[in-house]
Amino acid sequence: MDFPSMTDLRSTKQVIVVGAGIGGLVSAIELAARGVAVTLCERAPTPGGKMREVPVGTARLDAGPTVFSMRWVFEEVFAAAGAQLTDHLTLKPAEILARHAWEDGTRLDLFADRARSAEAIAAFAGPAEGRRYLDFCTEAQGIYQTLRDPFIRGSRPSLAVLMGRVGRGGLGGLLKMNPYATLWSVLTKRFTDPRLRQLFGRYATYCGSSPFLAPATLMLIAHVEQEGVWLVEGGMHRLAQVLADLATGLGTRLRYGAEVAQILVKGKRAIGVQLVGGEELTADAVVFNGDAQALPAAQLGSAVRRAVPAAGRSARSLSALAWNLVAPTAGFPLVRHSVFFSDAYRQEFDEILTAGRLPTKPTVYICAQDRDDHDHWTPGVPERLLCLVNAPANGDSHPYSPTEVEQCAQRAFSLLSRCGLEIQREPGSTLVTTPADFARLFPATGGALYGRASHGWMASFNRPGSRSAIPGLYLAGGSTHPGPGVPMAALSGRLAASCVLADLGST
Repeated sequence: MDFPSMTDLRSTKQVIVVGAGIGGLVSAIELAARGVAVTLCERAPTPGGKMREVPVGTARLDAGPTVFSMRWVFEEVFAAAGAQLTDHLTLKPAEILARHAWEDGTRLDLFADRARSAEAIAAFAGPAEGRRYLDFCTEAQGIYQTLRDPFIRGSRPSLAVLMGRVGRGGLGGLLKMNPYATLWSVLTKRFTDPRLRQLFGRYATYCGSSPFLAPATLMLIAHVEQEGVWLVEGGMHRLAQVLADLATGLGTRLRYGAEVAQILVKGKRAIGVQLVGGEELTADAVVFNGDAQALPAAQLGSAVRRAVPAAGRSARSLSALAWNLVAPTAGFPLVRHSVFFSDAYRQEFDEILTAGRLPTKPTVYICAQDRDDHDHWTPGVPERLLCLVNAPANGDSHPYSPTEVEQCAQRAFSLLSRCGLEIQREPGSTLVTTPADFARLFPATGGALYGRASHGWMASFNRPGSRSAIPGLYLAGGSTHPGPGVPMAALSGRLAASCVLADLGST
């Protein structure tokens, strides 16, 4: 990712960034590091956006993303700012990517080491499945290597432009990716054991999508994980705090409690923002780091409604029903990341996406925030947990009654019990977040946590790019290219900053 020189623009250009999520923080860092005067407006009292931290009693828990991968993205961000990631953040590589469990009592660990995972799969499902896994990993690596530079790191291209970027040699790679196939259809061909299809189908949920509708290219997540997953000392929210400190150290004016009421436009160009309360801030450019659908919904003013095309509710990604709790556990050897699968996987997504209701047999993800690769924990001692099930993104139209939420909780925690895990859940030590809560936290989403769903082979090309249809207004965040997830949001911030720098340098 190349950035134009800004030595001639030092202290002469001003940019306002709206939203201190990961994309906004990275945009601010990249711009401030090149001499641009940056003001970052955030309505919350802390940075992070979806990378939230919440109190439960006297403890503080991560309530957003829980996985740190693609470390190279953040190493590049810090290097661009004249700093080193390891001087600011302590990272420990995870040996166990996740522990998986089913109701029949079977369990399977996936490891960062590919050979070790293959051995575990062979013991779990037979030697042939272990060999198929290695072939699957090779295929995932090929997809990642084909897409990394021309698509993931690059500006949002059309399909024709993408083909041009990969060249003749890469065209064969594009075709080998099964671009028109769904992830589930490819997994059905790759694995005979239905549990393995379930396990790897879960990669679709990393971007809030159904494995039965998402493209097979999401196989690349398998390779991303094998390149490394790290445990962040102090929790994932620590990353947001470190990025905010880096931005302010470079001169960014970071204003908390500064909610933007509208983006100002003059002469068909974005010229600043107006805060709730009436204060106006002017700038040469504005970077909006929020859900892109807030713009056509006129939640940032009618003048920017045409900035991106409106997308229907059916395009929304998954939401979640989440429990942050501090509780004693027993019976199951939790590691940092554990997944408990239901026996009705397709039904789960049909109920969420077609019927628009909480699943009757949900799959449950648990982040045990006090654990690492080892399951050593003193029985009876409370630990910090984030328990999550997939849910429909209809929080702006469905209120989610306490009875409905508790019924889903009973189903989810009953599944955990059948898999061997007992959690002593107490109301006073539990914080529940519903899709309606997420909808209030993140306007225009309905509770969708990943922007648009990655459904269909064209889904990746439907996300907005860095430049909006309004000159001077740029976009960052998980709802834009290259997509959701912590490193992707960071890349979107880098891309937005690059576009701003290029455009300001030419004016």
